[in-house]
Amino acid sequence: MFENQYGSKIYLTLFELEDITPEYISWLNDQEVVKFSNQRFLKHTHKTSVNYLQSFERTPNLFLAIKDLSSKKIIGTMTAYISEHHQTADIGILLGNRDYWGKGIGFDAWATLVKWASANFRKVSAGAVAVNKPMIALMEKSGMEFEGLKKHHEIVNDCPTDVLFYGKFSDV
Repeated sequence: MFENQYGSKIYLTLFELEDITPEYISWLNDQEVVKFSNQRFLKHTHKTSVNYLQSFERTPNLFLAIKDLSSKKIIGTMTAYISEHHQTADIGILLGNRDYWGKGIGFDAWATLVKWASANFRKVSAGAVAVNKPMIALMEKSGMEFEGLKKHHEIVNDCPTDVLFYGKFSDV
């Protein structure tokens, strides 16, 4: 069972129904926030957000809220798709509140989840489109190593783009 995890600027907690606010939904519909995410192809509503949250029920997967340590305000989300059989966790992040961009908050959240996952699973993995330089920097700074790519796998701005995959083995 996941218990709150604390970084230096944020804490991670399970995302709950009351976290689905107009502000949260606005992040999902903000083309700048989701410009590298496949969420950019969807129109998000309260109902679609509830459905997504419910998709985590009765699974080992985690949908987490990133909350500012001082204000307790939700500023983003993270996911961990867990394979119990393979003892792996594939993680992702969405720092929705743009006021927190460029301040080390994303890395603090990322490093916090990588640390937790490394203590609980054999391997942590993640991926990003090649043009998402901040995400690639985040993965590399957290100690993840490049493992491979799918060439021209996704379309970004009408251009075929590679998807890069990173991983980190733990001591578990």
